[in-house]
Amino acid sequence: MKVVLAEKPSVARELASFLGASSRREGYFEGKGYQVTWALGHLTTLKEPHDYDPALKKWSLAALPFVPERFGIKPIEEGGARKQLAVIRRLFREADELVCATDAGREGELIFRYIQEFVGCTGKPARRLWLSSLTESAIREAFRRLRPLSEYDDLYAAARSRGEADWVVGLNATRYYTVSHRATGVLWSVGRVQTPVLAMIVRRDDEIRTFRPESFWELLTRSRDVVFKFAGDRFAREEDAQELLGRVMGRPFEINDVRTKPERVPPPQLYDLTELQRDMNRRYGLSADATLKAAQSLYEDKLITYPRTDSRHLGPDMKEQIPDILESLRALRPTEIDRLDLTALPFTGRIINAARVRDHHAIIPTGKLPGNTAAGSASAKIFDAVVTRLIAAFYPPCVKEVTTVDGTSNEVPFRARGVRVIDPGWTVLYPRKDDGPKEKGDAAADPAGGREDEQELPAFRPGETGPHEPFVRRGETTPPRPYTENTLLGAMETAGKLVEEEALREAMKERGLGTPATRAAIIETLLDRGYITREKKSLIATDLGRYLVAIVQDRALKSPELTGEWEARLRQVESGQLDRHEFMDGIVRYTEDIVGSGGAAIDATRLGNCPRCGRPVIEGKRGYGCSGWRDGCPFVLWREYRGHTLGEEQIRELLQRRVILEPLVIDGASEVIVQLLDSGVLTDVPVPVGRTGYSSGKANAGRTSRRESGARKSPRARKKGSADAETDGEGRQDARPRRSRAAGGKKDAVADRPEPADRFEPVKLGKCPLCGSEVVEQARSFGCTGWKNGCKFAIWKTIAGKSIGVRSARELLRDGRSAVLRGFQSKTGRRFDARLKLDAGEVRFDFEGLDRRSPHRGDDDA
Repeated sequence: MKVVLAEKPSVARELASFLGASSRREGYFEGKGYQVTWALGHLTTLKEPHDYDPALKKWSLAALPFVPERFGIKPIEEGGARKQLAVIRRLFREADELVCATDAGREGELIFRYIQEFVGCTGKPARRLWLSSLTESAIREAFRRLRPLSEYDDLYAAARSRGEADWVVGLNATRYYTVSHRATGVLWSVGRVQTPVLAMIVRRDDEIRTFRPESFWELLTRSRDVVFKFAGDRFAREEDAQELLGRVMGRPFEINDVRTKPERVPPPQLYDLTELQRDMNRRYGLSADATLKAAQSLYEDKLITYPRTDSRHLGPDMKEQIPDILESLRALRPTEIDRLDLTALPFTGRIINAARVRDHHAIIPTGKLPGNTAAGSASAKIFDAVVTRLIAAFYPPCVKEVTTVDGTSNEVPFRARGVRVIDPGWTVLYPRKDDGPKEKGDAAADPAGGREDEQELPAFRPGETGPHEPFVRRGETTPPRPYTENTLLGAMETAGKLVEEEALREAMKERGLGTPATRAAIIETLLDRGYITREKKSLIATDLGRYLVAIVQDRALKSPELTGEWEARLRQVESGQLDRHEFMDGIVRYTEDIVGSGGAAIDATRLGNCPRCGRPVIEGKRGYGCSGWRDGCPFVLWREYRGHTLGEEQIRELLQRRVILEPLVIDGASEVIVQLLDSGVLTDVPVPVGRTGYSSGKANAGRTSRRESGARKSPRARKKGSADAETDGEGRQDARPRRSRAAGGKKDAVADRPEPADRFEPVKLGKCPLCGSEVVEQARSFGCTGWKNGCKFAIWKTIAGKSIGVRSARELLRDGRSAVLRGFQSKTGRRFDARLKLDAGEVRFDFEGLDRRSPHRGDDDA
């Protein structure tokens, strides 16, 4: 008996129908020597910390980092997972041979291997079914090419390594930042991939929020209804532009040179998943998740090939099939396909390239015609786009004639550019209203061009002269645009680098953030956590997301480039070039650095380095500045910030850690932490207090992330049943959509989410000065654990309107006196600075060595 395991019931039905296994049983089909059963996505998951040691149910910094010596697997308890797993266990143990028919990729491999390991059948003969389409011919060919499962051991090694790496980094980082910042009452979800993606969004929003427009002036002239631009740089000062205008005003304009050259724009390449998601978001506003779900549905309906691919090419074996596919589609697109000679299609290297096809080729239609797909639905739009893209791939290039005209007036050079379409080629498939594909090298949908400086040009001749109308135009620099899912997916594909050239983008795919199949789930996770929100097409960081990025001290954890390097190493594991144990050793060292990142002491011997150029910062009269100011570095850090005078310790913390974690009270009400951005600009983020879990309707209370004030849409509530984790495995929707895909799989955080404060180990700060018992952090104070014996010692978390943090409380207990704390407020409303000191077990103000004339010194008793 051969047992075939599919990933979903719908796929199992197709395989059973092909094999003739027509008898329906409880949890499987049977017939003709086959039993065809199915998973429901992941049926097993990595064990949680308390499964190894019950004491780890308590979240404690002392237990970090936690890395199991050997990762264990356990069944998922939700829905019918355990029942279906029991069916599979019985079938596997009675089988003579196993066939892995889960989705052909990392996560599908992991689903099968975890089940195989859990039910104790790793020694059974097993083969791999590799499907790129669910058509009958594709299934027949796949069964003809069954390969030994062992040939996919490297793929399994990469899948398991990704799951374990996400578990190790996510669990330890989440516990570390949640416990370290427990006063906020927020469970801070930190992940190997989700956190760098969040940091990219926050950085873009910071650039927009702190952007200050700069004026510039351009010199232009109009001759024969054509606008020429000054051939030099634009002007930072209006008087410079006006001076040059005076030189050409009233002087003749002469044409010096006319150059014409053809420009051939090739058709757009076929879709991979990321490009499909980007195109659907740009054209129709579809989210990456919605596009993936619709594409998956089209795949299961046999209308398109496997969607979770990172290739935009086809293998040579597809040459014979493409004419038949196009012939089948002729009923849908007779006019467009009639223009093609199906017996002599131009298979260029942009279409056929075996070296660029790894697991699956590009997304193309199968040739099957759709049934009752609702017009205008996401599925209909995606199917139409995939069909159009395949047809366009064989259309001729769009040929343009590009003309450049150079002219002078009184030796001042000008230039104009014009474009004329000679042959629209493939662009006829993309009407202007559709707006077509928008990638560098693929051209815009508008056959006339689409660049702002392209215009219709009359016939100019070198040497001709005539009058012209010079003028100066003022403009302003503009901030970068917020990320949309289109642009964010592009940035994730290239690890945050702005890469437009197609060949370079292809090379950068090895170092992208996540995989095509996981990127949609990462974005959805950030939305579910309340770290980002949608504003029309834009993805905007919430205050909650900004706060998390501010408190994460380990810069590597926020670095898209370094995270991309980890992804590249996973690719090496998958190709057999890197041992998986070497990869995991690196992940463990990386996690140790994360957990230790917040403990680095401030270097009291220096202020810190300039965030703009890296040189040492020096003190001035009213603030601090870069020592490279003579070389033009403009960085200055003023002592005064929103009514607070920043002390030297705070300046050091800003320059060395880029954030002051001790909250400041702004406007007598809201608490904020102050952050120094890489641009050298100071900003602040509201402190979230009293929230538990990941998201709620109040996630954005306080100042918004793009504007200094204003309302913000609330993030979506956390979905019922979703795991506290980073990614959705390979990002796909299970047959039971509410099941956590925590698996290999456990995304990259924790599942044993803390509920009340008693899930945490108490944070110990020092010994009580009255009775010697431990002082621990409590809800409103740092109190003595000897309170049951009558000790009343406490350091309140709010004293005279100022928040007292763990560091100050620990310093007070250790030294008997804190550093100078700024931002206290007297009963009369005046602000003052002071130290705190211990006096016979009482916490009092200490003004020794401070200027007593300016601060108010009433209310000495804390």
